[in-house]
Amino acid sequence: MVALIEYGAGNIFSVKNALDYLGIENKLTADPDEIRSADALILPGVGAFGAAMESLKNSGLVPVIKEEAKRKPFLGICLGMQLLFDKGYEFGEYDGLGLISGTVEKISEPGLVVPHMGWNKLEICFDSPVMNGITSDDFVYFVHSYKAVTDMKNIVAYSEYGGIVPAMVSDGKYVFGAQFHPEKSGNTGLKILANFVKMTF
Repeated sequence: MVALIEYGAGNIFSVKNALDYLGIENKLTADPDEIRSADALILPGVGAFGAAMESLKNSGLVPVIKEEAKRKPFLGICLGMQLLFDKGYEFGEYDGLGLISGTVEKISEPGLVVPHMGWNKLEICFDSPVMNGITSDDFVYFVHSYKAVTDMKNIVAYSEYGGIVPAMVSDGKYVFGAQFHPEKSGNTGLKILANFVKMTF
Protein backbone atom coordinates (compact mmCIF):
# COMPACT_ATOMS: atom_id res chain seq x y z
CA MET A 1 0.00 0.00 0.00
CA VAL A 2 1.16 3.52 -0.87
CA ALA A 3 0.48 6.17 1.76
CA LEU A 4 -0.29 9.61 0.33
CA ILE A 5 0.70 11.95 3.14
CA GLU A 6 -2.12 14.40 3.85
CA TYR A 7 -0.93 17.64 5.42
CA GLY A 8 -3.13 20.28 3.80
CA ALA A 9 -0.80 21.28 0.94
CA GLY A 10 -3.13 20.42 -1.94
CA ASN A 11 -2.66 18.46 -5.18
CA ILE A 12 -3.21 15.18 -3.39
CA PHE A 13 -6.36 14.07 -5.22
CA SER A 14 -4.82 14.26 -8.70
CA VAL A 15 -2.01 12.00 -7.50
CA LYS A 16 -4.53 9.62 -5.92
CA ASN A 17 -6.51 9.51 -9.18
CA ALA A 18 -3.35 8.55 -11.09
CA LEU A 19 -2.57 5.74 -8.62
CA ASP A 20 -6.19 4.55 -8.79
CA TYR A 21 -5.97 4.50 -12.60
CA LEU A 22 -2.84 2.34 -12.36
CA GLY A 23 -4.61 -0.04 -9.97
CA ILE A 24 -2.16 0.73 -7.16
CA GLU A 25 -3.53 0.37 -3.64
CA ASN A 26 -3.22 3.70 -1.88
CA LYS A 27 -4.61 5.72 0.99
CA LEU A 28 -4.74 9.38 1.97
CA THR A 29 -3.51 9.56 5.52
CA ALA A 30 -2.04 11.70 8.26
CA ASP A 31 -1.93 8.76 10.68
CA PRO A 32 1.64 7.96 11.79
CA ASP A 33 0.85 4.26 12.21
CA GLU A 34 -0.56 3.98 8.68
CA ILE A 35 2.48 5.81 7.32
CA ARG A 36 4.79 3.43 9.17
CA SER A 37 2.95 0.35 7.90
CA ALA A 38 2.84 1.50 4.24
CA ASP A 39 5.11 -0.06 1.62
CA ALA A 40 5.93 3.31 0.03
CA LEU A 41 5.22 6.99 0.69
CA ILE A 42 4.31 9.92 -1.52
CA LEU A 43 4.47 13.55 -0.37
CA PRO A 44 2.60 15.74 -2.88
CA GLY A 45 2.11 19.47 -2.60
CA VAL A 46 1.49 22.83 -4.22
CA GLY A 47 1.90 26.26 -2.66
CA ALA A 48 4.61 28.00 -0.64
CA PHE A 49 7.58 26.27 0.99
CA GLY A 50 7.31 27.94 4.40
CA ALA A 51 3.58 27.40 4.80
CA ALA A 52 3.88 23.75 3.79
CA MET A 53 6.68 23.09 6.27
CA GLU A 54 4.61 24.76 8.99
CA SER A 55 1.69 22.47 8.14
CA LEU A 56 3.95 19.43 8.29
CA LYS A 57 5.34 20.49 11.67
CA ASN A 58 1.86 21.17 13.04
CA SER A 59 0.75 17.73 11.89
CA GLY A 60 3.52 16.12 13.93
CA LEU A 61 4.60 14.09 10.90
CA VAL A 62 8.13 15.46 10.38
CA PRO A 63 9.84 12.90 12.68
CA VAL A 64 7.80 10.07 11.15
CA ILE A 65 8.71 11.13 7.60
CA LYS A 66 12.41 11.37 8.45
CA GLU A 67 12.33 7.96 10.08
CA GLU A 68 10.42 6.19 7.30
CA ALA A 69 12.44 7.82 4.49
CA LYS A 70 15.44 5.81 5.71
CA ARG A 71 13.80 2.46 5.06
CA LYS A 72 11.20 2.56 2.28
CA PRO A 73 10.64 4.22 -1.13
CA PHE A 74 9.66 7.86 -0.65
CA LEU A 75 8.63 10.25 -3.44
CA GLY A 76 8.10 14.00 -3.12
CA ILE A 77 6.15 15.67 -5.95
CA CYS A 78 6.44 19.36 -6.94
CA LEU A 79 6.41 21.28 -3.64
CA GLY A 80 6.78 17.91 -1.91
CA MET A 81 10.06 17.47 -3.82
CA GLN A 82 11.28 20.92 -2.75
CA LEU A 83 10.59 20.14 0.91
CA LEU A 84 13.14 17.30 0.72
CA PHE A 85 16.02 19.80 0.72
CA ASP A 86 17.80 21.59 3.56
CA LYS A 87 16.36 25.08 3.04
CA GLY A 88 13.86 27.00 0.93
CA TYR A 89 13.99 30.72 0.12
CA GLU A 90 10.38 31.47 -0.82
CA PHE A 91 9.23 34.65 0.95
CA GLY A 92 11.98 34.18 3.54
CA GLU A 93 14.31 31.43 4.68
CA TYR A 94 12.86 28.16 5.96
CA ASP A 95 14.26 24.82 7.01
CA GLY A 96 13.20 21.83 4.93
CA LEU A 97 13.25 18.14 5.75
CA GLY A 98 16.97 17.82 5.03
CA LEU A 99 16.64 14.46 3.27
CA ILE A 100 18.69 15.63 0.26
CA SER A 101 21.49 18.19 0.47
CA GLY A 102 20.68 21.48 -1.26
CA THR A 103 18.46 24.54 -1.30
CA VAL A 104 15.35 25.71 -3.15
CA GLU A 105 15.68 29.08 -4.86
CA LYS A 106 13.63 31.23 -7.24
CA ILE A 107 14.05 30.81 -10.98
CA SER A 108 15.70 34.16 -11.71
CA GLU A 109 17.52 33.91 -15.03
CA PRO A 110 16.84 37.02 -17.16
CA GLY A 111 14.12 36.82 -19.77
CA LEU A 112 12.35 33.76 -18.40
CA VAL A 113 8.62 33.61 -17.75
CA VAL A 114 7.96 32.70 -14.12
CA PRO A 115 6.18 30.57 -13.09
CA HIS A 116 7.60 28.00 -15.45
CA MET A 117 4.56 26.22 -16.87
CA GLY A 118 4.45 23.62 -19.60
CA TRP A 119 6.06 20.57 -21.11
CA ASN A 120 9.83 20.14 -21.05
CA LYS A 121 12.12 17.39 -22.27
CA LEU A 122 13.94 15.27 -19.73
CA GLU A 123 17.70 14.81 -19.86
CA ILE A 124 18.63 11.59 -18.06
CA CYS A 125 21.83 11.85 -15.98
CA PHE A 126 22.16 8.27 -14.78
CA ASP A 127 20.23 5.01 -14.54
CA SER A 128 17.69 4.76 -11.76
CA PRO A 129 14.84 2.27 -11.21
CA VAL A 130 12.35 5.12 -11.01
CA MET A 131 13.21 6.06 -14.61
CA ASN A 132 13.03 2.59 -16.18
CA GLY A 133 11.75 2.91 -19.74
CA ILE A 134 12.10 6.72 -19.71
CA THR A 135 14.43 8.31 -22.26
CA SER A 136 15.78 11.75 -23.05
CA ASP A 137 13.07 12.01 -25.73
CA ASP A 138 10.30 12.05 -23.12
CA PHE A 139 8.50 15.19 -21.95
CA VAL A 140 6.92 15.97 -18.57
CA TYR A 141 4.72 18.78 -17.25
CA PHE A 142 6.00 21.51 -14.91
CA VAL A 143 4.31 24.26 -12.90
CA HIS A 144 6.75 26.02 -10.54
CA SER A 145 8.58 29.25 -9.73
CA TYR A 146 11.36 27.77 -7.58
CA LYS A 147 13.93 25.09 -8.33
CA ALA A 148 16.37 22.91 -6.43
CA VAL A 149 20.03 23.91 -6.27
CA THR A 150 21.97 20.76 -5.51
CA ASP A 151 25.01 18.73 -6.47
CA MET A 152 24.79 16.92 -9.81
CA LYS A 153 25.24 13.60 -7.99
CA ASN A 154 21.70 14.09 -6.62
CA ILE A 155 20.13 14.81 -10.03
CA VAL A 156 18.70 11.75 -11.79
CA ALA A 157 17.23 13.85 -14.61
CA TYR A 158 16.92 17.53 -15.45
CA SER A 159 15.22 19.88 -17.91
CA GLU A 160 16.56 23.04 -19.50
CA TYR A 161 14.85 26.31 -18.62
CA GLY A 162 17.41 29.09 -18.68
CA GLY A 163 19.82 26.53 -17.26
CA ILE A 164 19.52 23.24 -15.43
CA VAL A 165 16.26 22.62 -13.59
CA PRO A 166 16.51 19.41 -11.53
CA ALA A 167 13.52 17.34 -12.59
CA MET A 168 14.09 14.09 -10.70
CA VAL A 169 16.39 13.98 -7.67
CA SER A 170 17.48 11.23 -5.31
CA ASP A 171 19.53 10.70 -2.18
CA GLY A 172 20.94 7.56 -3.80
CA LYS A 173 18.93 5.31 -1.49
CA TYR A 174 15.19 5.49 -0.84
CA VAL A 175 14.29 9.15 -1.35
CA PHE A 176 13.20 10.56 -4.73
CA GLY A 177 11.72 13.87 -5.76
CA ALA A 178 9.96 14.97 -8.96
CA GLN A 179 9.77 18.71 -9.64
CA PHE A 180 7.34 17.99 -12.48
CA HIS A 181 3.86 16.54 -12.01
CA PRO A 182 3.94 12.85 -13.00
CA GLU A 183 0.18 12.66 -12.49
CA LYS A 184 -0.24 15.32 -15.22
CA SER A 185 2.50 14.05 -17.55
CA GLY A 186 0.57 11.48 -19.57
CA ASN A 187 1.95 8.00 -20.12
CA THR A 188 5.48 9.09 -19.19
CA GLY A 189 4.35 10.27 -15.77
CA LEU A 190 2.23 7.18 -15.19
CA LYS A 191 5.22 4.98 -16.03
CA ILE A 192 7.35 6.87 -13.49
CA LEU A 193 4.71 6.41 -10.78
CA ALA A 194 4.45 2.71 -11.60
CA ASN A 195 8.26 2.38 -11.51
CA PHE A 196 8.36 4.03 -8.10
CA VAL A 197 5.82 1.63 -6.63
CA LYS A 198 7.63 -1.40 -8.10
CA MET A 199 10.96 -0.47 -6.53
CA THR A 200 12.60 -2.98 -4.23
CA PHE A 201 15.79 -2.52 -2.29
